[in-house]
Amino acid sequence: MILILANLFPVYGVIFLKWDVFPLLLLFWIENVIIGFFNIFRMIFAVPEESSNWIGKLFVIPFFTFHYGMFTAVHGIFVIALFGGESFRSSGFPGINTVFQIVVEYHLGFIILILFLSHGFSFLWNYIKKGEYRNATLKNLMGKPYGRVVVLHITILFGGFILMALKSPVAGLLLLILLKIGLDVKAHSKDHKLDH
Repeated sequence: MILILANLFPVYGVIFLKWDVFPLLLLFWIENVIIGFFNIFRMIFAVPEESSNWIGKLFVIPFFTFHYGMFTAVHGIFVIALFGGESFRSSGFPGINTVFQIVVEYHLGFIILILFLSHGFSFLWNYIKKGEYRNATLKNLMGKPYGRVVVLHITILFGGFILMALKSPVAGLLLLILLKIGLDVKAHSKDHKLDH
């Protein structure tokens, strides 16, 4: 339920802030950063009573941080370069300052906070309180975010190109949000199927 509510906030941006496809795709990309952030904590807390696990964590967590960080950074540059328009492309190689500029310009801060709290709640409720960490493995956690990112963004980017060609009609943007909600709910159900 919280996941769906968090995903509905972009509807406000599309209807009332007149967003085009770019801030929507950037928001989906920022959510991938949030997912990677919480995945690091999932790895840290995975099966803490097994001492052999801690040795693996010393290698796996830095590797994941670097690898997923690079993967996500390239993905973000791709989104900004293809959909950001001339004003962001002309400011040089997009970095953290460019992302902050876009967040401020499109009023994304509150929505990012809601997405962060949503994923944080899921981490605390499902992973910690319900004990998912007891059965988590570093191998599964290492690959888990990539599947979501690849499936979601192949779908979303394909839809984004179509919407950009159609000049981002509101109905199409709302359909893109609903598509993402559907993918998120399916992924969430799969991730927490042992709890249902």
